[in-house]
Parts: sequence; C-alpha cells; structure tokens
Amino acid sequence: MNEIAIPPVIPAATAGNLTNLIAERAWFEPDRITMSRPLGDGWQPLTARQVEEEIRATAKGLIAAGIQIGDRVAIMARTRYEWTILDFAIWYAGGCVVPIYETSSAEQVDWILNDSGAVGLIVETPAHRELVNSVIPSHTKHIWVMTDDVLAVLKNSGSHISDEEIERRRTALVPASLATLIYTSGTTGRPKGVQLTHSNFLSECGNVVEAANDLFLKPGGSTLLFLPVAHVFGRMVQIGAIHAGLHLAHCSDPVGRLQPDLASFKPTFVLAVPRIFEKIYNGAEAKADAAGKGKIFRKAAEVAIAYSQAQDKRGFNPLLSLKHALFDKLVYSKIRLAMGGSVEAAISGGAPLGTRLGHFYRGAGITILEGYGLTETTAGATLNVTKNLRVGSVGRPIPGTSIKIADDGEVLIKGAIVMRGYWQNDSANQEVFDNEWFRSGDLGKLDDEGFLYITGRKKELIVTAGGKNVAPAVLEDRLRAHPLVSQCMVVGDNQPFIASLITIDQDMLKGWIASNNKTGATIETLVNDPDLQAVIQTAVDEANKAVSKAESIRKFTILAKDFTIASGELTAKLSLKRHVIAENYASEIAALFTK
Repeated sequence: MNEIAIPPVIPAATAGNLTNLIAERAWFEPDRITMSRPLGDGWQPLTARQVEEEIRATAKGLIAAGIQIGDRVAIMARTRYEWTILDFAIWYAGGCVVPIYETSSAEQVDWILNDSGAVGLIVETPAHRELVNSVIPSHTKHIWVMTDDVLAVLKNSGSHISDEEIERRRTALVPASLATLIYTSGTTGRPKGVQLTHSNFLSECGNVVEAANDLFLKPGGSTLLFLPVAHVFGRMVQIGAIHAGLHLAHCSDPVGRLQPDLASFKPTFVLAVPRIFEKIYNGAEAKADAAGKGKIFRKAAEVAIAYSQAQDKRGFNPLLSLKHALFDKLVYSKIRLAMGGSVEAAISGGAPLGTRLGHFYRGAGITILEGYGLTETTAGATLNVTKNLRVGSVGRPIPGTSIKIADDGEVLIKGAIVMRGYWQNDSANQEVFDNEWFRSGDLGKLDDEGFLYITGRKKELIVTAGGKNVAPAVLEDRLRAHPLVSQCMVVGDNQPFIASLITIDQDMLKGWIASNNKTGATIETLVNDPDLQAVIQTAVDEANKAVSKAESIRKFTILAKDFTIASGELTAKLSLKRHVIAENYASEIAALFTK
C-alpha cells in the first residue's frame, strides 16, 4: 500500500472558532470541573463558568491595552495554567498567539518578535524580561510578566471593557482566521513561522478526540500537561482536552514537580516524549538492581512484553497469565504508581518509542499510543488508538487525513490539518507543497492495513563513501534505549564507515559508579574507562542488530558533556541540531575516522 485516506468524523468547520469551545461549555455545562490550578501542595478545581469568566476578564485587559483583531501577541513561558488562559484570552480579544519557548535565547526572541510583527509579549519571569530587554522591537509596545500576577493585572485594567465588545471581537474570527504562528525549531536554519488557523485546530482536535474517545471522553477522565504548550504537540492536547471537557491541569516543572503532581492529581492519561518513558523504565530497573532484585525486574519485563505480544495473537496462555498476575503485584503496579497510579494510557510523539518499550508498557497496564505529525500538520497526522493498535508503528491517519508514500519514500500528507503555509516565506512554501500534498521530509512506509512506519528523515540520510544510504534515527533510537546513554548522534557522511558520538546520562552514571567501585570518578575521568567503554559497546552491538553490516556503527566516542538546549545542540523538544553538534565536535568526529 502506498496511499490511504480516512474520512473525517468531524468535518472541516464552516463557521465558528476556538473560543466557542470555552463559551459553549460554560453555557451548556457551567458547573462542570474542566481545569484545576496549583494551590499549595494541592489543586483548586475550576468550573467551566469560572474558566470562561477568567478568560473573558483577561481578554478585556488585552483590549484595554490596545490589542486589535488580527494582532500577534507572543507568550514566552513554561507550561502552566496561565498559559492556557492567556492563549484563549488572546483569541477572545481577536488576536493571534505566537508561542516562544522559555528556554529561547535573546537572538531567537529577536527573530520571532520581528518576523511575526508581535505587538505584545508576555514573559514568565523577571529574568525573562531582563533577557529580552535588549531585543524588544519598537512595534512590540506591550510587555507583561506572568509571575507579576498577570491575570489579575489584566482583569483590573480591562474592567471597563464591555461584554459586547468581547463578543464582537471573538465572533469576528472565522475558521480561516489565523490562530497561531508557531516557529519551527530551526534545526536547518532560521525558524519559519507555521501559520495554523482555527479550522486547522478544530479539525485536528475534533478528530483526535473522536478517534481516541476512550482517553478524551472517558467519564471522570483527566490529564496532566507537562510538555511545552509552546510546542504544537502540547497545544493540541490542551485544546483537545478543552474540546472534550476533559479535566485539565498543568505541571510547570517536570524535573522537580512531576512526580508529586502526578501523585496528587492522578491523571487517567498523559502525553510525553519517549525519553520520559525511557527514564521511568531505566529508573525502575536501576532501583531494582540497587535492591538486589534486578533479575526479578528483567524477568518481569520479559513477561510484560510477551503478554503484550500475546494480545496481538489468537490463543490464551494460562501460564503466562499467572506469571503476569504475579509480576503485576510485584513490579507493574509500582510502574503505574510512578505515573500517579491512575494512568491507563499515554500518547507518545516527537520521536520513536521503540517496539520493546511499547510492548513493556502495554504489558504493565499502560497502553502507549504512538502518533506522528509535525507543526505543519497541527500535531498528529497519524495515531494509534486503543482499539486499533500496532506497536512499533505510528498508527493510521487520523480521520480526515490522507497519507501517501512518494516514489523516493517521502511521507506526503493531505487534509484539513495541514497548515496554511509559512509566514511571509513563499520560497519555503514552494519547497514543501506538491499541489494539495505537504512534503513532510520524513521517510516511511505503509503496511497492508494502512499503519505508518517512519524509517528516517530525508535530509538526515547519511551517504557513506561506498554509496550506502543510512538513516541515523534507527541506530540512535536503539542506542538511547540503553540506561547509561543520554544522547547520541550517528556520523559518517562521505566516510568509509558509520560512527557515533555518545553522551552519558548523569543520573544513571551515579549508580554505575557506585556498583563498579569507581568512587570519586566523574564523566570527565571515565570517557576512556575500559569498563564504561565495554558497557557502551554492548549498547552499540544491540543497536547494530537493527541494520546491515554496511550501516552498522564501527566506532564511537564518549563525550564528557551532554547535548543541551542551552548549548544550542538540542531543540526545545530535544531533537538534535546536527549542524551545531557537528561544528562543536568537529575534531572528535574527525578523530573517529583518522585513528
């Protein structure tokens, strides 16, 4: 199969806009709990009416400040309750939202504010305000700081604005109106502004909610949002939750607050990137090893994987079920508890999860639904759903979307979720559109039932000196599955063989140092340590099983520093900026091929 089209469940909107999701819920179900905001160590539940009142009052403050219909207003902050309120408030005022990652540099903020023509900017903290002070363009006339109780400030300043003016503004927006400009991560140059309309999000979120109705429409269902709302993936689930009336809460500090927030809020499903699931698994394994129960954990993992695989086959194995029931009490219940205790499913995106982890989590009682999409497709273009799941794939097209595989293997996408185009960038638009089809830049294949498998990225293909095409993602995803590996980048363009740069997970290294009697050692002293080299070699050997000998990693170098967002080597969603890494580690890469 090289093409599949799934008819829409929710047709493309012909009237209305995203503000209707808030207004209609408040009108028809005013007392329904739709959000909770942090309050001390707990949560303050908010009804649909209270949420709408807060959004409306905030919008009035924006109007009082001079925000006009069609104006762009930027938000630079972590995922938090105020982000969602401001997002919808800007729409209520008739504006367009421009997300900026809170980790962005002054130079990146400069580019986005100037390119978008944003007239307002909301930053999270005084430190952000200080960072951007030197780059604020003259057209950005309004700057607010979120932690200065921005919602109360806007409410007070806009108290004289009438409800009639709010209604005039929000109902002036139509499906084709621009809802947001999301700037791409800039892995291959200047970030481009992706134009997404109200219609794009209404089609995306409406059809995702219907396709995954057991998650979004589950009675008593809830989700804790901790991925960046500045990214289209988090934004889609935010709007999807509001569309569905799902109980929504936010965690603004995934490093320090995620575990206690999961434990206290107890969401029924979450969304995350594969690295989160890898860390939970690796942390559980390390904890078991430290307690002398490593063999039990690994046996439990084997049983979970086998149990999940058995669900895809006919037949019933009583012995496997007995083993599964035993390990559910000993191991799997603790994995579920680490995610709050009530999570039954999760949506994963941003990078491949891997078949092994997919089967492990499903066997442990948490079904991970992998999907695939881009900013340009309003997040998910394909999604696995509970009732139609193929572990290892990224699912079938969401309703209303068509997927085609071009002759060269590129994934092409068509449907109401595809962006209007890049902002003020005709040359880029000409590159990515082939009539109605959007060129994703990713390589993939469709199986006989229309499940999509992503095999690599077109621009990232490495061509060795022998002419062999190598997709680095296959090897990198396998390598990152090892507990000690944090990040890796496969290299070898125009070289006689494939090699890799590898960084070490600092949290997992501490346990390894203790268990290997290397007290006082640091990553700087261990990069050439024979024992660490041997462990990483086993990870490389495991990764190489997925490819042919010509595509396999022959050499690797362990780096003393990890790739980070701050260094510019990772994007905000933790994708590799290959050109930056290649430049920063040019001598190490050269040494791999000259030793």
